[in-house]
Amino acid sequence: MSPFPILSAILLCPVAGLILVLLTPRKFETAIKFLSLLAASGTLVLSIILCKIFNTADPGFQFVEHLEWIKSYGIHYSNAVDGLNVSLILLTAIVIFCGILVSWRVTYRVKDFFANMLFLVSGVFGVFMTTNLFFFFLFYEIAVIPMYLLIVIWGSTNKQYAAMKLTLYLLLGSALMFAGFLYMYSLPEARTFDLLTLKQNVHFSPPIQNILFLGLFLGFGVLAACFPFHVWSPDGHVAAPTAASMLHAGVLMKLGAYGILRVAVTLLPEGARHWAGLIAVLSLCNIVYGALVATQQKDLKYIIGYSSVSHMGIVLLGIATMTTVGFNGALFQMFAHGIMTALFFACVGFIYDGCHTRMADELGGLSKQAPMISTFFILAGLCGLGLPGMGSFVAELLVTIAAVGTYPMIGITSITALLITAFYVLTAVQKAFYGPVNPHHADFKDLDWLQFVPRAVLVGCLIFFGIFPSVFLNWVSLSTKILLGG
Repeated sequence: MSPFPILSAILLCPVAGLILVLLTPRKFETAIKFLSLLAASGTLVLSIILCKIFNTADPGFQFVEHLEWIKSYGIHYSNAVDGLNVSLILLTAIVIFCGILVSWRVTYRVKDFFANMLFLVSGVFGVFMTTNLFFFFLFYEIAVIPMYLLIVIWGSTNKQYAAMKLTLYLLLGSALMFAGFLYMYSLPEARTFDLLTLKQNVHFSPPIQNILFLGLFLGFGVLAACFPFHVWSPDGHVAAPTAASMLHAGVLMKLGAYGILRVAVTLLPEGARHWAGLIAVLSLCNIVYGALVATQQKDLKYIIGYSSVSHMGIVLLGIATMTTVGFNGALFQMFAHGIMTALFFACVGFIYDGCHTRMADELGGLSKQAPMISTFFILAGLCGLGLPGMGSFVAELLVTIAAVGTYPMIGITSITALLITAFYVLTAVQKAFYGPVNPHHADFKDLDWLQFVPRAVLVGCLIFFGIFPSVFLNWVSLSTKILLGG
């Protein structure tokens, strides 16, 4: 047991914030916002401390917390971090902190909005830090349900349809996932949901690994927007309010890819190798299909939504290589993409609030009226197309190196998607931010200092990890090597 339960402290910050928000009368809206910001700030500070004190030379789990709950069924509250999840905890903390600030102007049902945000992020933190499969499933469900409410109540653009579609797909994925968990628990030598015990005591035969891994991959793949189960994602992006879109693209989609690594690959390595070729093909479909469809979109949110499908394909391709370099690139891409899409949606949300449209053709000349928000959007776009000096460049480079070495044709083909990405990003930038100013948006105002801060934080993260990628790679490299049996 860790002397100071820093992981539980991170998890309890949004939980405590949620409780305080629920106890605060609705009329004190400013107090509710400050309580939410305080909770998000607590998670961010603790997450930074966690990354700072994380021992990159230790290949095992660190800051282990274990509390027996239902001993006879192997259900325990247990948390730990290693290279696979320490960066994702930081990612979640950054996105929720920025999401709370971006939502400062929310005026409709303020108490309910911020309560759902804190509830959702509590589930995300739980998934990323737990080592018990029962709590993994429990926290996963906690993360999904508030997203439905956030879209239905505060969303736009076919919000009922998008919310129902998103929820049904994600619950389908969770059903497949939990079925796999229950099968592993039912084995005579198991009788536990503890991940470490299952890894040490249970040895699956190759045929069982192949079947079980496929089921778990499909379950996790739904949340990771794996082709062809990606269709819930762009509609969910578009319909969700700004902060929910940031969490949706920034962290929720990462739960699926993390589950593949943490559970499926960890417990079923031979099954992972058996299906690696199929995963590579599906990931290529993600990369190329998502990029091609993005070129046909006019709505900035749909462009980013299909771009996310494409970029999640890069994550899956890194996993499919079954190499240390590929895994490192996949984790780096998860982090960089999470920050990048949070920035994208933070910018689009501000533009929509001021111009009341997200259609690139209906905007124009915004860089003259609002240079700060234009700069932030353009920087996010440059990160999306893999500009050197930005976090995504290193991530995509690592995945491409691993893919070309493992699946030459797939790796080379995936590189062509970068040209497609450059096309739709630069086209959107040209239409929305350059050219003549649309007179209908002549009164559009730029960011104030409060709205400047969260977007500046996100840009700072992209540049910092783009210039100093070794900081991130030191976190993950040893754990990915151990994951592959190195």
